[in-house]
Amino acid sequence: MRLVIARCSVDYVGRLRAHLPLATRLLMVKADGSVLIHSDGGSYKPLNWMSPPATLRITEPGEDDAEAGVVEVWNVQSAKTDDKLVISVFEHISDVAHELGTDPGLIKDGVEADLQRLLAEQITKLGEGYTLIRREYMTAIGPVDILARDADGGTVAVELKRRGDIDGVEQLTRYLELLNRDPLLAPVRGVFAAQQIKPQARVLATDRGIDCLTLDYDEMRGVDDVESRLF
Repeated sequence: MRLVIARCSVDYVGRLRAHLPLATRLLMVKADGSVLIHSDGGSYKPLNWMSPPATLRITEPGEDDAEAGVVEVWNVQSAKTDDKLVISVFEHISDVAHELGTDPGLIKDGVEADLQRLLAEQITKLGEGYTLIRREYMTAIGPVDILARDADGGTVAVELKRRGDIDGVEQLTRYLELLNRDPLLAPVRGVFAAQQIKPQARVLATDRGIDCLTLDYDEMRGVDDVESRLF
């Protein structure tokens, strides 16, 4: 992984256009080909990024850019689309690289991991005609718990929690924003699934067009004794 602290401006060019004006930022280049641009705020969400597969080409600035103070230009080209990131570097402050090796992946607590496995096995709890694409679908910002296809052939991303709160909805929103950049998957809609979903989280999810699903863990495990319930 290469970590560069630089004064830079960034332009995303493609189906969407976005511009980050000149500022000091962290440029993260991962071994899988992804490039992420971070600021010192905004939690772990990058300001912009390019998902793998992608190629990075560093060139000398043109005459006009050089006169403006640009010392090099990073061109990050998606291998799947015409989208690209153009990073104009004005000053290198720090540039380090580290070999991280193979990561074992996220190990979730027992209940959440079991919920993921059970829902993958019982995917029609999302709706009739649903089929599983895969569990732990990896993205540049982390794994989507479940990626599925609905009865109409549309792509559905599912985020699973034991207790669903606003942070979980925000996490799924970031995944959806990234997944919908991929023309092979888009359009992708979201389902926020949990044993309990807080009212505020449900309101936020609904406002963002995300469906909510309450899961009965005992029933999914096949140990639910309906007759023993008080309610």
